[in-house]
Amino acid sequence: MNVLILGSGGREHTLAWKLAESPQLTQLFIAPGNAGTAKLGTNIPIGVSDFQAIKEAVLQYQIKLLIVGPEVPLVEGIHDFFNKDSELKHVGVIGPKKQGAQLEGSKEFAKEFMIRHKIPTAKYRSFTKETLEKGYQFLEELTPPYVLKADGLAAGKGVLIIHSIDKAKRELKEMLTNQKFGEASQTVVIEEYLDGIEMSCFALTDGKDYVVLPNAKDYKRIGEGDTGLNTGGMGAVSPVPFADKKLLATIEKTIIRPSIIGLEKDNIDFLGFLFFGLMIVDGKPLVIEYNVRMGDPETEVVVPRIQSDLLELFIATTTGTLSNYQLEINPQSAATVMAVSGGYPEKYENGKAITGIDKVTDSIVFHSGTKVDADKIISNGGRVLALTSFGKDFKEALKKSYASLKKISFDAMNYRKDIGFDL
Repeated sequence: MNVLILGSGGREHTLAWKLAESPQLTQLFIAPGNAGTAKLGTNIPIGVSDFQAIKEAVLQYQIKLLIVGPEVPLVEGIHDFFNKDSELKHVGVIGPKKQGAQLEGSKEFAKEFMIRHKIPTAKYRSFTKETLEKGYQFLEELTPPYVLKADGLAAGKGVLIIHSIDKAKRELKEMLTNQKFGEASQTVVIEEYLDGIEMSCFALTDGKDYVVLPNAKDYKRIGEGDTGLNTGGMGAVSPVPFADKKLLATIEKTIIRPSIIGLEKDNIDFLGFLFFGLMIVDGKPLVIEYNVRMGDPETEVVVPRIQSDLLELFIATTTGTLSNYQLEINPQSAATVMAVSGGYPEKYENGKAITGIDKVTDSIVFHSGTKVDADKIISNGGRVLALTSFGKDFKEALKKSYASLKKISFDAMNYRKDIGFDL
């Protein structure tokens, strides 16, 4: 079977790495891919939102399965585009249609879905620039810190947590009237702050049945001790050490299963990954957000722990035969640490030559923002490499990743030294 993965990050390299193991794979294509995916398949230089070019590639390379890595093409309706095209509708697509993708594309849509299906979440209200004054009033009813979320997609950076009421009001005005996050902040969701510890859970569903994938915890802030600006993610561990059988059973009973049933009840045709960003407050799980694809860098610890044939799992998903699928998971822990460009998540420079990747033996190097230039691997993004290792626990796995990072070098390389500090 010929397979096409859409995307260019660490998530896509990890999926390509795992799919390359499958005896059912004939040829693997990645669009646009990176320096890491180029060693596993054929990179095609087309953008994830160029549906016409994607169609041409699918027909040219006789693709039978499309795996959509990032959220943008899903929110833009790539699955619907395939379904409506007589030449493409036979191609399996991992990723929901446009309506289901609204669970990530609109915070307001997701919140209304949770309330409707009694899925535990924080109290909230939504505001536009016309209701700015009411937004100020709602902020005054809450106790700090205040959580402001851009309704639309903001590349993982549209959430602000603010401790001062005056600053919260200023930021709300910035988001709504000055479009701080562009169109994404035309509507802003204000919600109560949940004080707890975060974790992520993942399910793969065919719309009716689902399999629960390994859980993970990622670290979003740029600075040690979870300080500084939000990033796309600086590292992750799997499984989450505090997530015992009882907590995981509660998550499945109160969150995962009701979400899948809710999609069916709402006649939302959903096929693909559903990501649950959770906050555990006094032992009780609440949903902070949904994503409709795998997270990054969580993919770099979740997928390597899957021992089953991933292509077989995807085929079961697109053919509606997930109900009798048994997923095999590696009991070891996996941890990943992200090497990022100096200055990220603010201004940074691309094009830095990367050395030492070939010296890494104890970890898997997943490329996130790289490309090949004149036979050299150079940086091509804020997050550049993810180093994933296995161990008997997350501490042993992290020790290996940090040791491997010392072998790698590029100008102004930065990484967090304290992944897992709060565990």
